[in-house]
Amino acid sequence: MKKFFLFPLFAALFSFMSAAASAQAVDSSAPDVLVKTVTAQVIDAVRADKSIQQGDIAHITRLVNEKILPYTDFRRTTQLAMGRNWRSATPEQQSQVVEQFKMLLIRTYSGALAQVRDQQIQYKPFRMNPDDTDTVVRSVVMNNGSPIELDYRLYKTPQGWRVYDINVLGAWLIQAYQQQFNEQIQQKGVDGLIQFLTQRNQQLAAGKQS
Repeated sequence: MKKFFLFPLFAALFSFMSAAASAQAVDSSAPDVLVKTVTAQVIDAVRADKSIQQGDIAHITRLVNEKILPYTDFRRTTQLAMGRNWRSATPEQQSQVVEQFKMLLIRTYSGALAQVRDQQIQYKPFRMNPDDTDTVVRSVVMNNGSPIELDYRLYKTPQGWRVYDINVLGAWLIQAYQQQFNEQIQQKGVDGLIQFLTQRNQQLAAGKQS
C-alpha cells in the first residue's frame, strides 16, 4: 500500500497550497486539464515548503485541504469503499468514516508526499466523448528512472470534474480498501469501522507503523 499516493495524496487530487498556488484558478471543465494543473500546483507547493518535505502533518493536512480536496469527491470515494454498507450507516456515522478515512490516508502517505522532488510526469493521450460523465486520466511517473503507472478516475458534477479514485501500478484505491472495510463492518458494524480507523490514526500519530 506504500505505493499509493506515491504522490500527493491524489497528487493533486484530493488539492493544495502556498498562497501563490491558491491564487491560481483551476479549470475543472476538462478532466485532463484539471489533473495536470492541480498536480503541478501540489508539486510546486511541496518543493517550496520545507515543513512538508520534513513530513509535518499539520502542513500536509493544510495542503490537502486547500489544494486537493476542492477538486475531489472524497465522500464518494468513501461511499464506494464501503459499498452497500454505506446505506446502513447514519449521516453522523458516514461523516465520521469520511473524516477518519481521510486522516488515515494523509498520515499513511505523508511520507510519500514529503519525498516529491524531481519526478517527471508523462501524460498519456486523453480521449473522451462529449457526453461522457466518467473518465480516466492516465499518466506515468518517472521515479529514479522507474516508470510508475498513476491514473485518476473522475466524474462530472455541476461544479465541474472531480477525482474520486486513483490507480497506482494497477491497484485502485477504492478496491484496495473495500475488503478491509467490509470485514470490519461485518465483525463489529459501522461503529467498529470508525473505531478501527480512529485507533489506526492514533497509532500513526504516535509513530507506530505496525
